[in-house]
Amino acid sequence: MSAIDTSKVIDVVKTPQIVTTDTSKAEAPKALPLVTVYKSATCGCCSAWIDHMKDNGFPVEAHNSDNLNEYKVKAKLGASLGSCHTAFVDGYAIEGHVPANDIKRLLSEKPDISGLTAPGMPMNSPGMAPKGSKPSGYDVISFKDGEAVGVFTKY
Repeated sequence: MSAIDTSKVIDVVKTPQIVTTDTSKAEAPKALPLVTVYKSATCGCCSAWIDHMKDNGFPVEAHNSDNLNEYKVKAKLGASLGSCHTAFVDGYAIEGHVPANDIKRLLSEKPDISGLTAPGMPMNSPGMAPKGSKPSGYDVISFKDGEAVGVFTKY
């Protein structure tokens, strides 16, 4: 094995350099919009879903209501698409235990729909499963004017 000729090796340790980055033009991360939720005062899974939303960076304003049907009508939700709580975010309706990542995708893609729903109360959805569990075994459905449009995400 031959020895390395160190006379031709540049020694960068002896010549320190300071590197600066101009961040004055960098964009700050865009804040997520407010999620306004209407739920029953006694619904624990709704409160757990709200915690999931907050844990994922969404500001949330929750309202207890004895008449959730009025918000489902406002959401243009079909009868078969309902769940336990109704939320509104940036012009879209969110029904039930829709994962925060689907809502972030919705807000990024901005499809021409009324909103998203996880019909019923899927067992492995945020708010229905142990905190930190991955969603599984159900679909998040996109809907428009009371009708299902298609599967937004399959879990």
